[in-house]
Amino acid sequence: MQTLIDISVPLMAGIASDPPGLLPEIDYFDHEQTASDVVAYFPGATVADLPDGEGWAIERVRISTHNGTHLDAPYHYASTMDGGAPAITIDEVPLEWCFQPGVKLDFRHFPDGYVVTADDVAAELDRIGHELSPLDIVVINTAGGTKYGEPDYVSAGCGMGRAATLFLLERGVRLTGTDAWSWDAPFVHTAARYAVEHDPSLIWEGHRAGRDIGYCHLEKLHNLEALPDHGFRICCFPVKVHAASAGWTRAVAILEP
Repeated sequence: MQTLIDISVPLMAGIASDPPGLLPEIDYFDHEQTASDVVAYFPGATVADLPDGEGWAIERVRISTHNGTHLDAPYHYASTMDGGAPAITIDEVPLEWCFQPGVKLDFRHFPDGYVVTADDVAAELDRIGHELSPLDIVVINTAGGTKYGEPDYVSAGCGMGRAATLFLLERGVRLTGTDAWSWDAPFVHTAARYAVEHDPSLIWEGHRAGRDIGYCHLEKLHNLEALPDHGFRICCFPVKVHAASAGWTRAVAILEP
């Protein structure tokens, strides 16, 4: 029997899940609050006509496509990919990218702000004894994964550098993921480096690798600690938002018996 492991975070308001100005907002309306709205559709009806006087539960949400666990399309990183072709939007992402064997790289030992190198990726693949196949979904377990909702979540965990990202893409990987806020190192750490080095190539270097080879990645994954290094599949079909840079997903890992 298959085992399903939820690797998504809940979409919540009132927690530190994103930087200020980018946080989701959710208004909750319970059965009592909406009873008058329901009967308004049926002239002559009153709240007393409803079972227990209850309407419906409903929520009004104000979010971006990058709140909660989501899949970034290549269009998020730049207007072009694959060396100049138009970057695909989330509704154009091939569905076969989103349901493939998974591989977990455990980088929890790296400090917050560390930029993972190609050598780090190669060493971890050697450690777990896995050779990448085209379309493998590679997810990164960072020190930020268990801090979702905590004040330091956005600044926690390591990030994937340009060379590390291209190492994966050059081997046919087209979908990756992280349990941190961003695929790249947290911005606060990159900003500190930029202040010293004044090197613009440091900015969003992992994301920008998609200009050379188009790819997608999941952000704000969760519970990657529960996964083996490999031997599972990931399902992460995105919501089909027209011409958008990302789509929300209920990412799930599937372990075969």
